[in-house]
Amino acid sequence: MKIDVTARWSGLVTRPAARLAGAGILALACLVSATAQTPAAPASSTTPAQQPTSAPSAQPATGQTPTGSPEEAAPTDPNIQTIRVSVNEVDLVFTVADKKGRFVTGLQQQNFGLLDDGRPPVKVRRFVQQTNLPLRVGIMLDTSSSIRSRFQFEQQAATDFLLQTLHPADRAFVEGFDVQTDVSQGFTNRIDMLDTGIRKLRPGGGTALFDSLYKTCRDEMLTLKQDFAVRKAIVLVSDGDDDYSRALESDAIKMCQRAETIVFTISTNVGPSKDKGDDVLQQIADATGGQAFYPTRMEDVATGFHNVEEELRSQYLLVYTPANFKRDGSFRTIYLQALDPRYAVRAKKGYFAPKDE
Repeated sequence: MKIDVTARWSGLVTRPAARLAGAGILALACLVSATAQTPAAPASSTTPAQQPTSAPSAQPATGQTPTGSPEEAAPTDPNIQTIRVSVNEVDLVFTVADKKGRFVTGLQQQNFGLLDDGRPPVKVRRFVQQTNLPLRVGIMLDTSSSIRSRFQFEQQAATDFLLQTLHPADRAFVEGFDVQTDVSQGFTNRIDMLDTGIRKLRPGGGTALFDSLYKTCRDEMLTLKQDFAVRKAIVLVSDGDDDYSRALESDAIKMCQRAETIVFTISTNVGPSKDKGDDVLQQIADATGGQAFYPTRMEDVATGFHNVEEELRSQYLLVYTPANFKRDGSFRTIYLQALDPRYAVRAKKGYFAPKDE
């Protein structure tokens, strides 16, 4: 069914949408009828105090690369040929927080406005509070000499995080990095094996943070094949210093975006003020839709891990069809905003469209 987006925009959204009114931002309420067969996510125990009344400035965000979705499950008979139809869809995972940083759950599709590459989506296919979507999590621990005195706290906090976070359908891997990467335990759900992998790591050497992040997203996340939807995230524990990489920070960020991986960073620079490394960690987290945490004591690194766990279980999933989509490998920006100015949306800033061979 062809959807007349212009008619729905002019007929349903009558108030201006802040500074994006000229850009034609579309409140997702305009596409409710296009997704009538998809029930709205039920409100969770924590709900907003009142309905949104005005639209704030846009929040930059992104979604997963549109992928081919199988229209039917593979048959069990090997002699039957499976026909799959590719559909251009974007899976957009995001979180919403109030001005005090508390996660906001229970919002509905109509509480948001969205632009994909400057245009409203053609159709919203699904909107849910996705707290139980299986996780694929990577633990990246800085093992360079600069964090030697703090490494024991990192190890214990990482193990505790995995104990609290992993559900039966989740998988995680453990990696240490200095000038090289060391995947001490590949993807598994077994906490004992992950803990052993963490305990194997030993600090020493220089720091190639950007090289390591680039390689990890390329080799562990970009190549990850699943028959069902998952959320991919990396928890990066480091001081943010880099004295050895050939890759630039922008290269590492782009690879994270290509791999559709959210990066949460936990700084090991304890103290009252931030330094250059902390700024690097903030930039990586912001660009990929994650968050940066800055413990004031090494004992508080565990709190950073706890905050990551809480955010991973407080996310929304929005699946939509973008307008004017081209499979040309280009980077497409996304602006997702909550229409209530009390709330801020946190998501990636864009995604790379797939490129046809």
